[in-house]
Amino acid sequence: MDSMTVTKHSGPAPAPAAPIRAEPFGDEPWDDRGPWERFSWVFGVVWVVFMAFPITGALESSAAVPVRITAVALLVLYSIVYIAAYIWMIRADDWDIAARRSIAALIVMVVLMVASAVLIGPEGLGAGSFLISISMFSGHTRRAVTLATGMILGQYIALSVWLSAIPNGFEEYGVLFMPPAIVFFSVALVRLIISAQERHDVVERQMVLVAERERVARDVHDVLGHSLTVVTVKAELAERLIDVDPERAKSEVEQIRSLSREALAEVRATVSGLRVARLGDELVEARSALSAAGIDADVAPDGDVVDPRHRIIVAWVLREAITNVVRHSRATWCAVTLSSDRIVVEDDGVGTPAHVAEAGLRGIRERVGAAGATLVVGPADASPTGTRLEVHW
Repeated sequence: MDSMTVTKHSGPAPAPAAPIRAEPFGDEPWDDRGPWERFSWVFGVVWVVFMAFPITGALESSAAVPVRITAVALLVLYSIVYIAAYIWMIRADDWDIAARRSIAALIVMVVLMVASAVLIGPEGLGAGSFLISISMFSGHTRRAVTLATGMILGQYIALSVWLSAIPNGFEEYGVLFMPPAIVFFSVALVRLIISAQERHDVVERQMVLVAERERVARDVHDVLGHSLTVVTVKAELAERLIDVDPERAKSEVEQIRSLSREALAEVRATVSGLRVARLGDELVEARSALSAAGIDADVAPDGDVVDPRHRIIVAWVLREAITNVVRHSRATWCAVTLSSDRIVVEDDGVGTPAHVAEAGLRGIRERVGAAGATLVVGPADASPTGTRLEVHW
């Protein structure tokens, strides 16, 4: 075949992208997936039109008609195997399965391509670009790039040896070196983009997991910190009353049992992500906890005044603030004031210790910050030694 014919049939090179997902699909049926997943095979299969160049080269070769027909049949079969292999690979649940599927496809395609090249000459190796495409998506990134590199080097070595044995071989068939290089770099770029997206997805999933762990840890801390504080106070009260007022001591023990059951239920609900603090319930609990600790309580009668958008956060703040008052303040009086856009908890205790401000209020600070509110902790207005905690929007 003359050089003009070779140039004509070398043509553009395919550069398909295989959108295999990094994580397993699980039990999701293929037909239930989105259209981009179900029809992504089109982006790879469409490039098979460029097989027209080696097939046309086979038809126009100087070989006998039966030989040319056989070569065309082999190249058509090569195209069919490529399409089937591509669809088979992108339907894999992960890269490991895709890697195993690609090996069989590559072996069959190499045999068919070499057989056609033996029949019609070096131009049969022009179909090798599709081997690079399959290789570049045959497993995890490092393995795939290594395999694709080996594939292109193998083609270049085979072409160089073959063309060196043909008079003017490089002048007539040197253009065959271009398509594999074009495919290698273009498809490698696509694969690196996919790999970067996979790493981003992994980091994003890890961040979501860490955030969920922090949420559960914070909620469990709030639930147990409040409940166990109240249980401890009531247990101490029951211990003092057991000799002087057995009936009241019995009542306190019953409340301890009830609180323990509620705390267990709340922990279970929190871990399940279903727990939502209710402001009305927290106001009742605040009065009960302060009373059990011997602290005079001046708590707002209800939470209806609070903007409904802020009630959940206000409930969490109230729970944590009352827990800190009961546990650390040594106060004799505590007031809780509510308005549409704020909550104020004030006591006449000894002030907020540094370790409490640093650790005990962290849960409040995180929730408040996430809700777009502001936390202010300072000295009480009504007591020189007390603490005033305010959250406002």
